Amino acid sequence: MVQRDVEAGTYGGRVQTRFPPEPNGHLHIGHAKAIAADFGIAQRFGGVCNVRFDDTNPDTEEAGYAASILEDIAWLGFDPGTPVHASDYFESLYNWAVSLIEKGLAYVDEQDAATISAGRGGFGQPGVESPFRDRPPAESLDLFRRMRAGEFADGSMVLRAKIDMMSDNMQLRDPVMYRIRRAHHFRTGDEWCIYPTYDWAHGQSDALEGVTHSMCTLEFVDHRPLYDWYLEHLDLPSDTPRQYEFARLELTHTVTSKRRLAQLVAEGTVDGWDDPRLPTLRGLRRRGYPPSAIRSFCAAIGITKTNSRHSIEELESHVRTELNQTAQRRMAVLHPLKLVIENWPTENGVPNVEWFEIPNNPENPDDGVRKVPFSGVLYIEAEDFAEVPPPKFFRLTIGREVRLRGAYLVTATAVVKDPKGEIIEVRATYDPATRGGSAPDGRKVRSTMHWVSAEHAVPATVALYDHLFSAEAPGERTGEPLDDLNPNSRELITDAKCEPILAKTPPGAVVQFERMGYFAADPTAPMLFHRTVKLRDEWAKIQARSKAPK
Repeated sequence: MVQRDVEAGTYGGRVQTRFPPEPNGHLHIGHAKAIAADFGIAQRFGGVCNVRFDDTNPDTEEAGYAASILEDIAWLGFDPGTPVHASDYFESLYNWAVSLIEKGLAYVDEQDAATISAGRGGFGQPGVESPFRDRPPAESLDLFRRMRAGEFADGSMVLRAKIDMMSDNMQLRDPVMYRIRRAHHFRTGDEWCIYPTYDWAHGQSDALEGVTHSMCTLEFVDHRPLYDWYLEHLDLPSDTPRQYEFARLELTHTVTSKRRLAQLVAEGTVDGWDDPRLPTLRGLRRRGYPPSAIRSFCAAIGITKTNSRHSIEELESHVRTELNQTAQRRMAVLHPLKLVIENWPTENGVPNVEWFEIPNNPENPDDGVRKVPFSGVLYIEAEDFAEVPPPKFFRLTIGREVRLRGAYLVTATAVVKDPKGEIIEVRATYDPATRGGSAPDGRKVRSTMHWVSAEHAVPATVALYDHLFSAEAPGERTGEPLDDLNPNSRELITDAKCEPILAKTPPGAVVQFERMGYFAADPTAPMLFHRTVKLRDEWAKIQARSKAPK
């Protein structure tokens, strides 16, 4: 649609969009799609996109939210520039409202909110005209000015547009333009006690800024006739903008309602707005999602006119693809089991230490290698050993030889158990001729395991995450999304053992724990790692199942 306008010379070929968040909460993954669309389309056609805060509801809006929104936009990879605000235009909006009153197209209504709502009727039911609808313009104008002056109580009257109470479109049944609300505004303070509604501020703010293409999500389709009606009846300073709608982003196992997210935070279900289980951009950032992967996902799903729910595994696939190229490889043992190499050489009774050079990222040789210490006592994953192996178990068991990543081939010989019969130690021997992990005689092993030298291990806390909501469509069954909360959405491991270099991981950096997944170093808590995504691409499996013959 924008391409057609540019080719036709509409707006002189100019393209200007805007991203209009309300500063009453933090941005989430759904906003990322809108940001990518608003900024991306402007960039594609050599235009501009400005951030305009829709700050028309002072009860819930804060300067802190506005600052975090700008930070999130910049993190996502777009330049928010100098933001503008709907409150910048309060005087212009007021003057335009006066002009509609003078034209007989707006009136002051003294009915309460419940009566006004009931009088609007419903679908298939006619509206009921307000007894104040035919109030003389001069009288409405006087009352409106006194509303601004603070002469009336909150909720005692409103300004409504005079359109059509019989319209099939409910938005055109004399919508409210202004309401009295004595609330301190984070920018204008107590200067105003009347505030415009979103629908009244939206299109006029677009016109004042010179916006050409005003993009909204599909729930605003019915609002477009009202958007156009306001602009049609005003003297505009520039070209008339046009509203376009596209499908919002919905993900499986995810809720993006600000009200629901705020409830999760307020009730302590999650640990704040940046909890890695939340779909907020702050949460995704803390979890280690690369902004480039989010942009790639938004580009892949495209801009459509039909609402649909995308699989969260598709987003995770983009994250995994990006991190596979960029993340340094490291070894960490999450559930440590001690492995003692019985024939490991010692000197004066002290086990020798060898250092192995292991690639930082096989996908990128330019990332070089790191030196990893190896000694006679190691930690391996508890699940990598089985005293009685199940079928198709190819890892360590008594009498079986396996490869320790980048080091040696070892064979388990015995176990040590505690008084309860739990295995606390595995004994093994190593083959000195297999340094680097390959045997000179060409013999093959079927498993390669990661490890950490016990003497050099660095302790860490590791958070493993599952979906915050167990249902693909939270609330679909009961109508209450919080009924589908997953009580096991986080597992906290406090005794993980890591190779020493992990202690130098920069805050926020993402590394791959070999065989375990991708993990992000917490921005503030040392040696706390959040699992970003697992290694296995679940999206590929979902696609394969969908293409399989029925």
